[in-house]
Amino acid sequence: MNSEKLSELEPMIKSKYSNINGIVVVRNGYIAYERYYNGYGPNDAHHVASVTKSIISALIGIAIDTGYIKNVDQKVLDFFPEYIPDAADRQKREITIRHLLTMTAPYTFEDWKEPLDKMCIQPDWVKYTLDMIGQKGSVGTFKYSTAGAHLLSAIITRSTGKSAREFANERLFKPIGMKEIPNYEMKSFGFEDLFGKNVKGWVKDPNSNSTGGWGLTLIPRDMARFGFLYLNRGIWDNNQVVSKTWIDESTAPHSETQIEEAIAKYGYLWWLREEEAAFAYLALGDGGNVICCIPEKDLVVAIASEFIMNPRDRWTLIKEQIIPAVID
Repeated sequence: MNSEKLSELEPMIKSKYSNINGIVVVRNGYIAYERYYNGYGPNDAHHVASVTKSIISALIGIAIDTGYIKNVDQKVLDFFPEYIPDAADRQKREITIRHLLTMTAPYTFEDWKEPLDKMCIQPDWVKYTLDMIGQKGSVGTFKYSTAGAHLLSAIITRSTGKSAREFANERLFKPIGMKEIPNYEMKSFGFEDLFGKNVKGWVKDPNSNSTGGWGLTLIPRDMARFGFLYLNRGIWDNNQVVSKTWIDESTAPHSETQIEEAIAKYGYLWWLREEEAAFAYLALGDGGNVICCIPEKDLVVAIASEFIMNPRDRWTLIKEQIIPAVID
């Protein structure tokens, strides 16, 4: 990579992206650039918000690869036999894992206006979400749902007998050298515990399901490791951790939504960007937490950020400052 071009990153981050606390750029499997800001260092874990969803996607793939789950077309209610839907609610019975992965399950709320705070005050988040799913919406229409991703975490637990955290430690994090995520007791379920300064390890709901849509804390290097695993089509040290088929399926377009002026394409809990600069797939979290994979450049960019409202788009930084530094 062009070191002169990369040297322009630091002043740009400090002036325009000041909530970035850590950035790791991996090219051809090697760290090409790594910097920390605002008093943070390489061992400081960050709450990566909705980046958690892309980790859940990988875990679903691993659970399918290892036979715990049949396939993405398995019905969601198969995993919750104790839940009896209303006889008239036929739509709920048809919802599959694929619908949850592609954000195409129907809900009552408007897109991008999910009442997540309501779920967080329930004693049973899974039942609340199952009640909400399938009502007054059309199957196949994109509707972003963090509660839907939480159902996927519960499905991992129902099928494997382990929380998503335990399953990830064993089948994903340990095999690729990521730090083990410890089990922290949740003292309460207030805002700071679920989303704020008290978030540690991997948040869980009142029934000990790891949160599926947010709540995971990672160090930037481990974010980059996960991205590199995907860039390397699931192989780590000659070990197939996630199947190539799953990675190809996950990073292909399955649904789309309008965001401002543009159409955004979506895979299995991964965002897709196709522009002249490059095709990329991204795990995106609130506040500007990103794992960006650009296969044709053999490039991974991991960015850990402090949560702020409406941060500058990280894709602009990647497209204008990092991709041009790649020497083909």
